Amino acid sequence: MGMTLLRNATIVTMNDKDEIVTGDVMFKDDIIVSVGGRITEYDAAGTTVVEAKGKLLLPGFVQTHIHLCQTIFRGRADDMALMDWLRTRIWPLEAAHDEESVYYSAMLGIGELLRSGTTTILDMETVSHTDFAFQALAAGGIRAISGKVMMDAGGDVPAGLQEETDRSVAESTALLEKWHGYGGGRIQYAYCPRFVVSCSERLLKEVRDLSAKHNVLVHTHAAENREEIDLVMRQRGMRNVVYLDHIGLTSPRLVLAHCIWLDDEERDILRRTGTRMTHCPGSNLKLASGVALVPELLEQGIEMGIGADGAPCNNTLDMFQEMRLTALLHKARCGPEAMNARTVLRMATIGGARTLGLDHLIGSIEPGKKADAVLLDLEDFHSFPSYDADPYSRVVYAASRGNVSYVWVDGKLVVERGKMKTVDKRNVLREADRSIARLLKRI
Repeated sequence: MGMTLLRNATIVTMNDKDEIVTGDVMFKDDIIVSVGGRITEYDAAGTTVVEAKGKLLLPGFVQTHIHLCQTIFRGRADDMALMDWLRTRIWPLEAAHDEESVYYSAMLGIGELLRSGTTTILDMETVSHTDFAFQALAAGGIRAISGKVMMDAGGDVPAGLQEETDRSVAESTALLEKWHGYGGGRIQYAYCPRFVVSCSERLLKEVRDLSAKHNVLVHTHAAENREEIDLVMRQRGMRNVVYLDHIGLTSPRLVLAHCIWLDDEERDILRRTGTRMTHCPGSNLKLASGVALVPELLEQGIEMGIGADGAPCNNTLDMFQEMRLTALLHKARCGPEAMNARTVLRMATIGGARTLGLDHLIGSIEPGKKADAVLLDLEDFHSFPSYDADPYSRVVYAASRGNVSYVWVDGKLVVERGKMKTVDKRNVLREADRSIARLLKRI
């Protein structure tokens, strides 16, 4: 990769001091080596120079809950509540997946994510063919923590998603052994039991032990919907997070998606155990699941990122939309000063990195960190005026994915002047359509 020099950028560092500086940034291979000031001495023959005057350089966005396997289901499950959405649409579609459909669903999502500035994701796949999702992650160039979904219990599940416990664990661990650490650590593995409703206690306890043994994340859903909570109460006699804590699964390695309907005891468990969570406002609104108490949870010191969830419950993977929703949604209840633009942008960058335990590597523009970065060109009607403008406000309240000009992951240029470098757009769009047509015939 060599050296990359960005000249005269406005650098929104997202470091501990929230510094915004103007100057040059240098990447050496996959590492940021210099931030700010003027770089005059460099090897011209071995350096790629990008003129960035008037543009904003940000750390790449970190999305902490994504389902790449669902991207090709976009528009197939609208206007439904969670459990009906799962039982009648999503589970049958996931059960119909084949190797190619998983691959192209993932590639479709990766293209959308990178093109809109997301450079890191925490992803949950489906029961089968997960190796092909990892192949897409490897080819697409995004940074990802991903895992096979695990489902060995529960009713109303299609045969194609029904697993035997030992096989589920064995397949998950085989994927971990193959993919964890791939690409110099760009790809990592997480154990992904779907949610308490579809997992036996034995499975969850084995995941607990394997997560500790391999020091990897566990990613699952919790407290997303009141019907789900009622099911868990009937099955296990406790609320979701209380039950997860009871079996010893809560810890800083556990990332819970949604956490809308937490009671005081559950919020205290998250705080006490260092368990992390993900806010998914677009999904939560579309499924009418509710609104998480994000300002209060942040005030309690709970680590939290932002995620779009899956395309059939959003129907976009665009972090700009999720940031805007996160900023605006909570003001109606908590007042106009709640969730200001700086707070939200921190959630989308360094906060997301902390949620995934990756803040020593990504989430801010600082020397020594990975060169995961997004260059925004805000010279457009919807993002002006620029004179003495607050960069946080411009990004969270006004910018859109159309402003994304350049994207780097691990120092590799993956988007250049808005065009994908790692994903063959025409081929992926064609194969995504062929894949969903094939799946619909199966169900």
